[in-house]
Order: sequence, then structure tokens, then C-alpha cells
Amino acid sequence: MKKPLFQAGKRLAATTMALSVLAAPLSYHTVMAAKPDQTGKHEVSLRILGTTDIHTNIYNYDYYKDAGTLEFGLANTATLIKEARAEAKNTLLFDNGDLIQGNPLGDYKARVDKLEEGELHPVFQAMKQLDYDAATVGNHEFNYGLEFLDEVLDDAPMPYVSANVFKDDHDNDPSNDEHYFKPYTILKKKVVDDRGKTQVIKVGVIGAVAPQITQWDKAHLAGKVTTKDIVKSVEAQIPKMKEEGADLIIALAHTGIGDEKVSEMEENAAYDLTKIEGIDAIISGHSHSTFPGNYGNLPGVDTEKGTINGVPVVMAGSWGSHLGVIDLKIAKEKGKWLVKDSESELRAIYDKTTKTSLAEPDTEVLEAVKEAHEETIKYIRQPVGTTTADIHSYFALAQDDPSIQIVTNAQKWYVEKKVKGTSDENLPILSAGAPFKAGFGGDYTYIPAGTIAIKNVADLYLYPNTVAAIKITGADVKEWLEMSAGQFNQIDPTSAKEQPLINSSYPTYNYDVIDGVTYEIDVTVPAKYDRNGNLVHGEANRIKNLQYNGQPIDLEQEFLVATNNYRAGGNFPGVRNQTAVEMYPDENRQAIIDYIQEQQTIDPSADENWTFAPVTKEVKVVFESSLNAQNTISPKSGIKFIGETANGSGKYSLKLLVAESQLILK
Repeated sequence: MKKPLFQAGKRLAATTMALSVLAAPLSYHTVMAAKPDQTGKHEVSLRILGTTDIHTNIYNYDYYKDAGTLEFGLANTATLIKEARAEAKNTLLFDNGDLIQGNPLGDYKARVDKLEEGELHPVFQAMKQLDYDAATVGNHEFNYGLEFLDEVLDDAPMPYVSANVFKDDHDNDPSNDEHYFKPYTILKKKVVDDRGKTQVIKVGVIGAVAPQITQWDKAHLAGKVTTKDIVKSVEAQIPKMKEEGADLIIALAHTGIGDEKVSEMEENAAYDLTKIEGIDAIISGHSHSTFPGNYGNLPGVDTEKGTINGVPVVMAGSWGSHLGVIDLKIAKEKGKWLVKDSESELRAIYDKTTKTSLAEPDTEVLEAVKEAHEETIKYIRQPVGTTTADIHSYFALAQDDPSIQIVTNAQKWYVEKKVKGTSDENLPILSAGAPFKAGFGGDYTYIPAGTIAIKNVADLYLYPNTVAAIKITGADVKEWLEMSAGQFNQIDPTSAKEQPLINSSYPTYNYDVIDGVTYEIDVTVPAKYDRNGNLVHGEANRIKNLQYNGQPIDLEQEFLVATNNYRAGGNFPGVRNQTAVEMYPDENRQAIIDYIQEQQTIDPSADENWTFAPVTKEVKVVFESSLNAQNTISPKSGIKFIGETANGSGKYSLKLLVAESQLILK
């Protein structure tokens, strides 16, 4: 394990000359240019620890597979936390959000054995063992509604902060400044300096969350809260924190790192936060990525020191896979504490290369949530029906897929019941679904033929979204599909080289398949929209031969599309043109359970309503999936297993239809 840069109590500079070298300008705002204290007094090594995107994964247990795991769980991260604390005299521990939702344990406490007044949520039963200093909310904290969130946070064992969530004043007043949460807190931290003397440092902790929560959870939040830009909201609080005596400021930013381009209301804005004067360290998250590690191509990124524009940053993966560690070297100069140097690192609980555990689960954490864990296991094992064949998402991005088909069938069945007897009863109903587990994070759905239990439905549909139906035109259906087609890279039909099919930067949960229409996707033309829904190639049209009932779709015809509240409240092309929306109270997962229970036995076959458009020449198109996928290849699929990749995935080829021969995939 990597040793910390700064050992507590150890002098890093024995002479004035050494101290001067250490204090040389390091481009850390204007702080690095400060003149060193010639006396060398009050030097402190402060370690900041951060977790993010735990998603209720406390136990080292995969509820979808109903088996233990070495790869995730806060119980394992807890061991790293305790080790990191033992190495340093002065530490702080923070959580960066997306804590109470994400697996069946979270759903069980929100929907089945619902949290009662005064009851401590299992995630806090675990975190109480670890003495967290503060936390912020993530976007998924809002998935179960504000009433539930308020009940959860009432008993939180640490303060919660968020600076860009405001109470809705119903007047759309941009000057509204009544925060829903405390925007920041000031911690009075006793520390021991390198001479063994106790000092008190005031650490300001501020939080922020992706402002899109009001779109993603519109059904829960409309008329109750509003959000503002992350950067502007945080920046506005810095002077107030300084006035209250904050010596250091730590940002808990539930937002991805993003890029160097600054845009209003950005979802991923951590990079922009590094440019705010006064922020001394950032714990990032949301995108389930890692830093240091990724984002080395951005300007101002030092992957060795773990800084962005000179500011130490960590992003500790997801589900407790990593612990973020920031070591600060601070010194008191002319009465002010200044950051003199820093280093950031990630510590993993699992080595994917050797497939070995790097941290055993902490027994205190396991014991704290044992009861909730065991009750969750009983819950997920309840049967709901049977399937006549295996269901998997190994090839969901290469061909029409049964794991999506079941979801879209259930959604359509649900909406048909809801609109019966209404003015919309005779409108054609389409249904949109996406593969939540099709390689994003290296995970896939696999349900063997036979009994389907609640755990399998939760595996098919990861999120506690609720069913929604929107009214759009045929033209909107096409634009919706154009957006989804951004999942694929542009393929050069004249190239003889291998070409990757999948755009790895495009999240698979945004690859919507719309059932009820048939269409082809032409990957030889560029994507019309980028991953954020911005028009980038206005003349491009990937969606070909779009038909309804065997005829070219009428671009002016109205359709109802069954989907979820996340998509219905979002800004997807096509979706954003909706003329009406109905948000239903039932979760998509419950609709799937009810559908399977009514059917009793389901046939998971996909209806093959979409394919790739023919190409002019044979091309070598490849993609990655699970190694296990090679055992499920259909001879008629056009898919072949090539071999294992360096990262342990399986490499596959896909044979596309060639226009001249008019051959089908084979």
C-alpha cells in the first residue's frame, strides 16, 4: 500500500533552506506564493478521507447474485479507513452522497420495512461506527421523496451540507436564497502539530449536488425545491465561511469532474470548482469514476500528485470500491493557516488484476447492519414467476435484447390499464427501456431459466423509478432514437481495421430502445447529438426505416410512450417536446413484478424490432462484454468470441449486413 506523503509528527524540513524549498510556488491559487514562516512553527499534517456513491452497499454482499463479494461494500472500506487513520495523527472523514439508494437493502428500508420516526437508517448504523465528520447529499438521495429523506437525515450522526438546493418559493425568483439544507458547516478540529502541540483549525465544509435532481425526480421535487448552478452557489458561500473563521475549506461535490468548458447548471462541475479561490480540497463523485487515475488528458491535471489546477481532488469510485485519501501539509504564517503542499491517492478494496481482496470486512460494521441485511435477503428471495429461458444483458448493445423486452412489455401493460376509459385510450402506446447493466461499471444482468425472484427483477431494473407516460409525435420518437444512437461510435465502411462499436463514454442507461416501432441504426454516419443532448451534427440521421405497424411512421401522429419519471422529467431530444405527461405512483420494478405475476410464466425472447442498417462493405466491428457471454451466443446472431482482453473482459466481433449481398446477420 502506498505510504502517505506526510507522516504525522515528522519534520519535513530541518533547516530554513529546506523549508524555503518546500514552500516554493506550486500554483496552488495564491497560497503557494506565500512567504515561508522562518520559525517553522505550527506545521501540521492533515489527512482527509472520503467515500462516495456507496449506494447502500454496506455489507460485502451482492443482493442481485445473492452471494458474497470481494469487490464492494463499505464494511471493507471501513478497514481501509481505520488503517489510514492509524497512519496519521490528524484525520477527517467525509461522505459525498448517493448513500441511501442503490440496492435492495435501500429499497427494503424505503418501501417494505419503512423507516420509522427516530429509527436510525442502516447506512448510519454502519457509519456511526466510523465517526464521519460531515456529508453531503447525492442526486439519488431524492429518489424516495423528500419526506423519506428528511426522516433519514433527522437522525444522521454527522452534519449534512448542500449549497445549491433551495426551497421553492413558487415565484421563480432567482434571488431566492432559502437553502433546503445548511450550505456549509465549520468544524473546530483539534490537531497535533509536528512539535506535538495541540492546535485548533477551523475547517469549513461545503456541499453541492448535480442540479438536475429537479428534472430526474420531478415527481418528488416539483413545487418543493429548486436548484442553482454548483459553481456559483459554492463561490457565493466562500466569503461567508471565511468571515466565520474557516482556515481551510473542503468541498463535498456530488458532481463528476467534467471538462474545462464552463457551462451554466453543469451536471459535472468539479473541474470548475478547482478554479474557485479559497477551496483547499475537493471530494468528487457522482460519475462512479476514479481520480487520481482517470482524467489525465485534461489541462492542469497532475495524476502523480492527484491535483487539478493545483487543488487536491479525489473521486473514490462507487459502492465502497475505494477510499479517497488527501494529505495536506499546512503551516501557520502571519496568523493564517496555509496549504503548503498536498498529495491525493485512492486505496482499493479489491485488485481486479489478481482478483484478490485488499481489505477484509470490518466486523463492527457488519454487526451494526446484520439485522437489516438478513431481512433484505429474505425479501429478495421471494418468487414472482418463472421464465422459460435465460435472461441476460450481455449483448444488449449489439442486438435487441430480452432484458429490455421484459421491461418494455411490463410498462406497456401497465400504461394500457391506466389509460383505459380515458381520452387517450385509443392512442398507440410505445414503450422505452434501457439496459441498466450492460457493461457500465463492468456489470451485466444474468437470470437463469426457472424461477424469477424479487432479486432478479431488481437486477433487471436497478433504480426506484416510477412509471410515466408522455405524449409526443412520430417526429419526436425519431429524435429520441437519434439521441439513443449516440451509444455507438461512427464506423468507417472503407476501413479494414478493427473498429470498436460501443462509445464507452455514453452511459448505457441512456441507450433507450423504443418498442412498438421498428427501425435500423446506421452507424456509418456521425451521432446527431452528444451525450448531453446537444445537437452536434444537425444533418446526420442514424435512424433509418422507422416504421409503425409496417408503414413509415407518420411524423405528425401522436403516441403515448411508457417510460420512467427520470426520462419523462429530463431533457432528452424528442422527450423535451412532450405535449402531456402523466407521472404514476408505482415503481417500474413493481410494474414488472405485477406483470410477471399475472403472466405467471414469461417468454423472454426479444422481438428484434431494431437492427443495424446495412453497410457498403464488410467491416471488422468489435465490442467488449463479459467473458461469460461466450456461452450464450446464438449461431444466427452474427456475434463471435475473439478472446480475453487485458482488463479481463471478453472481446467479440459483430458481423453486419452488407448492402450489396442483402444478407441478414449470420
